[in-house]
Amino acid sequence: MTDRRGVVARRAEDLSPSVPYVRGWNRARRSADTLADQLVLLGLDTDFPGLVADVNVFGDGLVQLGTVRPEAAELLAKLITAGLEAERRDTAAEPSMTTRRESPAA
Repeated sequence: MTDRRGVVARRAEDLSPSVPYVRGWNRARRSADTLADQLVLLGLDTDFPGLVADVNVFGDGLVQLGTVRPEAAELLAKLITAGLEAERRDTAAEPSMTTRRESPAA
């Protein structure tokens, strides 16, 4: 069974020569590294020791967070929510880019 993003698909343990696993894994590795860098800045890197890149049977990259304490998961959820709220406020504060047509001078 696979969801629309392929996340539930099995991990690629037996490789098929027709599937481009490296591309998906490399993308997942870059994403995992980016997340790891942010977790270090927040002092949360030790809370996510299982953060790794992986790939499923279709060659889609996956980032596994691993097993985390409930407090770490809750803090990550709060940080994501705070970031989304800040982004929403910034978007709402931007001036409208509508242009007004001027009528020609007579």
